[in-house]
Amino acid sequence: MNKKKITRGQFLGASLGLSIFSASKLRGSPLFNLMGLTQESFQMNEQIKAAREVALNILKPTKSQLEHGLELHKDSLVVEPYGFMPKAAVDGAAIAAAIKDNASQLELQDMLEEMKMTRFVKNKRERGEFINAWKASGVTCIFQNAGEEGNSIERLLKRLARFTYSTDMMRDFVSKAVVPDDIARAKKENRRVLYLSGNGVPLPQDWVSVEEELRFIRVFFQLGIRMMHLTYNRRNMIGDGCGEPSNGGLSDFGHAVVKEMNRVGVIVDIAHSGWQTSFDAAKASEKPIVASHSTVASINKHCRSKPDNVIRAIADTGGFIGICCIPRFLGGTGDIATMMKHIDYVVKKFGFDHVAIATDLAYTSKYADEEYNKITATRQARTRWEALWPEETFKEKPEMRQSMAWTNWPLFTVGMVQMGYSDTDIQKILGGNALRVARAVLNCSIP
Repeated sequence: MNKKKITRGQFLGASLGLSIFSASKLRGSPLFNLMGLTQESFQMNEQIKAAREVALNILKPTKSQLEHGLELHKDSLVVEPYGFMPKAAVDGAAIAAAIKDNASQLELQDMLEEMKMTRFVKNKRERGEFINAWKASGVTCIFQNAGEEGNSIERLLKRLARFTYSTDMMRDFVSKAVVPDDIARAKKENRRVLYLSGNGVPLPQDWVSVEEELRFIRVFFQLGIRMMHLTYNRRNMIGDGCGEPSNGGLSDFGHAVVKEMNRVGVIVDIAHSGWQTSFDAAKASEKPIVASHSTVASINKHCRSKPDNVIRAIADTGGFIGICCIPRFLGGTGDIATMMKHIDYVVKKFGFDHVAIATDLAYTSKYADEEYNKITATRQARTRWEALWPEETFKEKPEMRQSMAWTNWPLFTVGMVQMGYSDTDIQKILGGNALRVARAVLNCSIP
């Protein structure tokens, strides 16, 4: 390493990709080569820089911990087992015009979602933001939320179509992974992929027979969906969601759903399911299941957390709990330090094979506020059906979520280095566990 003393700003710039210096001045320097920026450079905009400063001020790693963590992150397969690829800014003028033209609430919702999920395909400015943020994260694969919350086939198809379109049109940068080997191959080829997940089991809801209701699980698998939530926050015909006060378990029909998902090769995700439904699903499944983005109830009791008996049941299937980055789910200081405590709890009680990281956060284009400011008239919507949520008193501060920003993924690795984990164990948490479960569940020979 260069023995000349450098300032904190210069160190951040060289180690984390901050364009304090031009690439031409940095190229060839030890710190520049440390991050492999000759192969994967990105622009550290103010949004990314501020988030990293917040996280570093909390973690306070030594220079060697920071360097080792960043190098390990760069070399590792990073798979987020539930998340969102970067979101584009909306076209504020178009939304304002639609409101003026008396567009319905559903039409406006569809417009907003369509723009956030696809606008970078054709808009050069947004494409640049999209690519830059993804490079900053160091993530190879996202198990992408590609199905709107609920069981409606029509609603689930809309979001699936948007991500199919985005990966079709931007396949030079991000493509759809169909089998787990596509994920491993993407890392070797320095590409990004989405492994698609649905936020509900698709049901025709005709209730003619159990078999008739199950038939769209296979159809959506054929369309590329590889993981499904059993429930969202409310009760459905499968089981109770996490927001229900009764905590009923998996229904008779729910057992049939789990069996069919096992048969077809779709990962059972109980992240939003109630505790008893989660436990029952783990006991019913013959393949690994996951709570893809959750937290530990023993640290912070929350409806979206999982108690030890549920985590043990998940681990017994060979699955894992993904620790998310939502402050009120984490409790405590609600920041990256508390997130690390949740990871460490699972590691010490259930082992390295049964924990992952799934932020449940997305990077939003730095141009988002500029576009929203063009929307002068708004329309207040009613609370959505799926939004059932117990009252809570946690007070979130901006720096909590900022410390766990999606582009801070490299610092999650630094945090685990600080906890003394081996490189091999860290790599399980970063992506190895998610890839292992994907391989164990996938069935390429269904009749």
